[in-house]
Amino acid sequence: MTIVRLPDPVSAYIAATNAADIEALMSTFADDAIVNDHRNEFDSPDTIRHWAQHEIVDDRVTMHVIAASCRGDTAAVTASIDGNFDKAGLPDPLVLTFYFSVSAGRIVQLVIVHNKPAS
Repeated sequence: MTIVRLPDPVSAYIAATNAADIEALMSTFADDAIVNDHRNEFDSPDTIRHWAQHEIVDDRVTMHVIAASCRGDTAAVTASIDGNFDKAGLPDPLVLTFYFSVSAGRIVQLVIVHNKPAS
């Protein structure tokens, strides 16, 4: 996979994550967005804000993009993740894939997965 020009809301999501800026992060999501992280679903602005505050901002999570691809209104971003969270039992580096769906200039769906390498 190669790095491509990402949709503006996806680039803004990454920048807001790296800046630990909850307001900028929330501005990337549509009002009816859904996020799935750790197989937990967050489907309202309030639940997404709570997830983002506790899982990203409070833990000072950073994303270093390794690869990205776009297909239509979707983008897949593979990133090395770091921050002040409990890393016990996690691989080093922790590499996650973020699957974004974008509509009308906002993220409408985000699914975060810890993929295993193909064998």
